[in-house]
This record gives sequence, C-alpha cells and structure tokens, in this order.
Amino acid sequence: MASLDYRSLIREVPDFPKPGILFYDITTLLKDSAAMRSLADELAGRYQNQRVAKVVGIESRGFIFAGILAARLGAGFVPVRKPGKLPADCYEVKYSLEYGANSLAIHRDAIGKGERALIVDDLLATGGTAEATVNLVRQLGGEIVGLDFLIELKSLNGRVKLANYDIHSTIIYP
Repeated sequence: MASLDYRSLIREVPDFPKPGILFYDITTLLKDSAAMRSLADELAGRYQNQRVAKVVGIESRGFIFAGILAARLGAGFVPVRKPGKLPADCYEVKYSLEYGANSLAIHRDAIGKGERALIVDDLLATGGTAEATVNLVRQLGGEIVGLDFLIELKSLNGRVKLANYDIHSTIIYP
C-alpha cells in the first residue's frame, strides 16, 4: 500500500501561537482514520525488526504516535514529561530553548540497562527537546535505536544535535 500524502492533511495556521510563527496543526491528520492507520502501518513496518523494547514518547503530542507504535511493536511505552507530572522517582534534565530553558523528566525505572529504545515526537525543530530526551534515555542505560518524528523543520537544523543517531521524519518542510 502506498503511503498517503500526509502533508496535505496538516493545517497550516499563520501567526500561532504568536505573530510570525507558522504552526503546523496535526489535529487535521489525527482525525483522518485512513491516515492514522496508514501512518501506524508505515512506522511499525519501519521498526518491526529493530528489537525495540521501549518506545519513548515526548510530551505531549509525541504520546499519540509513541503509544500507537509501542502497541504495534509489542514494546512498552515510556512517557517523557515536564517536571512534576510523573509520580515516582525521576531523572530530570534541563535544556536550552530559543528564549530561555526548560526541563524534562523520566521515571528512573522506565528503561533498563541495555534496553533498546525508540524516541518518538511529533516535531523536530531545533533539536533541543529530542537531545534532552536522548540524554535521559542514556542516563538510564538505554540503547537508542533511533528517533522518529512526524514533521521536521529542516531549516532549523535540529539534526545537528542528533548527528550520532538514526533519524526518520515522515514529512520534511524546508
């Protein structure tokens, strides 16, 4: 089955969340059952022979794709969240944003030493969030199979921070 034109299903919203930003709204893709099924099939096929033990989803839209992929691969799902959102003992990492800093957290028992982990998010922009997640997974002793994104904004060079890892993006905007 040929893949769908996912890009055509993404709504572009100018000046959101602030003037000058073009927001790629994936909710229009998410509501399309054929697109979701096709995307899940493609991603599962891509990783089915990679022996993925854990699929790590980055808050919050990464949870959608990571959860589906974990179920399809027979792997566990691991959420990476903002601090204070996970109930048990966590590792936390701070990272830089264009204007300021942020933090992410993961449960200390989420990934065992040597477990193969796939990191999933909806968007690769500057790479800061993905790089922070890589650091969390490595801190737990996980082996990173790769990183998968629905959308990549190529002009922001996020891949540079992730150069040592296999990266797949379904849709790449210039």
